[in-house]
Amino acid sequence: MSLSSLPKAHRAALLGAVAVISATGLGVHVLHPAQAQTPPALMAPAAPASFANIVERVRGAVVAVKVKTLETAEADDDNQMPFPQMRPGDPLERFFRRFGGEGGVPFGRQQRPRSGQALGSGFIISEDGYVVTNHHVVEHASEVSITLDDGRNVSAEVVGADQRTDLALLKIKDKGPFTSVAFAREMPRVGDWVIAVGNPFGLGGTVTAGIVSARGRDIGAGPYDDFLQIDASVNRGNSGGPTFNTRGEVVGVNTAIFSPSGGSVGIGFAIPTEVARDVVDSLRNKGSVARGWIGVQIQGVTKDIAESLGAKEAKGALVSDLQAGSPAGAAGLRAGDIIVAVDGERIEGPRELARKIASFGPEKQIDLTYLRDGREQHAHVKLGALPPENPRRAERGGGNGNPERNALTGLGLTLAPASAVAGAGREGVVVAEVDPDGVASQMGLKAGDVILEAGGQKVERPSDVSLALSNARKEGRRAVLLRVKTGDNTRFIALAPAG
Repeated sequence: MSLSSLPKAHRAALLGAVAVISATGLGVHVLHPAQAQTPPALMAPAAPASFANIVERVRGAVVAVKVKTLETAEADDDNQMPFPQMRPGDPLERFFRRFGGEGGVPFGRQQRPRSGQALGSGFIISEDGYVVTNHHVVEHASEVSITLDDGRNVSAEVVGADQRTDLALLKIKDKGPFTSVAFAREMPRVGDWVIAVGNPFGLGGTVTAGIVSARGRDIGAGPYDDFLQIDASVNRGNSGGPTFNTRGEVVGVNTAIFSPSGGSVGIGFAIPTEVARDVVDSLRNKGSVARGWIGVQIQGVTKDIAESLGAKEAKGALVSDLQAGSPAGAAGLRAGDIIVAVDGERIEGPRELARKIASFGPEKQIDLTYLRDGREQHAHVKLGALPPENPRRAERGGGNGNPERNALTGLGLTLAPASAVAGAGREGVVVAEVDPDGVASQMGLKAGDVILEAGGQKVERPSDVSLALSNARKEGRRAVLLRVKTGDNTRFIALAPAG
């Protein structure tokens, strides 16, 4: 059929489609006539034909981070020998006290150094050699080396690290200039193209591409979760590496993956630039991050709670408890109040409140709007300083008949075998104590809960949970999935390995 034999309207539509094909130069891609008439400014930008130019421009700033670690480890509880019982003055008493026992290091539990190695990624943000990576990559570092894109190995030192956001800042000891990249000023939208560059499995300079799948993800890694979810393939070793937009700007720091198998399944999580930039600036200027603190325990507001407290909407953060001497308590807040705004800006829920308060420095005066008995009230609060993470602790049962107990490092969580607790059943381990300031409490665990599984494996002793958390740290995973029974209900909680 010739073009001249077509009706006039059909000829015009076909010519319009051909004109678009010729103008794009992208090959055979016929648009509907209505699309051909859409102004170019309203059309979504097409994916680049190649990411090669972007990669060539940024890859020189992406580095591999190699860390030697040195920790003090204790022998496992199962390998401990009990301190022998003997009469005072027994000739063997001096021997046992000399080599460990009551009043000193417990007999059979030796403190010993343990060395290891960690691999990750990072990126240079300044010509003089400042490098951003993850906190969990350089944790317990005794020595840090950087492998540049050109293959050179250089030494680096840890300037500062922030466990709560899992970010760290390093400084290359050699003199620059070094190739660097910049943080993006605009956050990507869901559906935008992104490029991940890093050191997966020790294979430096690996590039993958994908899109932003979601924003504002809470994966249970910490109180300030606000992750970008991307489907660009990231794996172990990508931790600390950058996610770029198509302008070659850093929009995120690759931190975690969701993976039942340990490999990429297309769900990765990156700390967004808007969080990373402020933390990195603080680490660079002060070596640490100081956050505001009001000293309250908070939870979400359900419809039932809102109705019972006279609130019109199920929004805000419900104060469930106040710590002694807290700034909020000094300002007149009490349990049962619902905080709905900070300095006039409305908040949707507990995490938004936590992030907003933390973004202010200590000593700042803020105005909290809260509901009490259905009426809005205001309190002027002078922020305190957020206390540091809980230090490493350990509790163990002795020979006095107490059940085996274990305070998991930095989580504020003490466990005991379910079989040793009356009424807890025979499966799993019981949460014996929860520090109200700890990560476990923030994730929703409470005394009396029974942990049935950790990382997909059934648990029988506290050491099984400790092992699952330890393995997660070694594998660079940010969270371990626990199956928890509360009363007659069972739920899953993602708990971040600490320490």
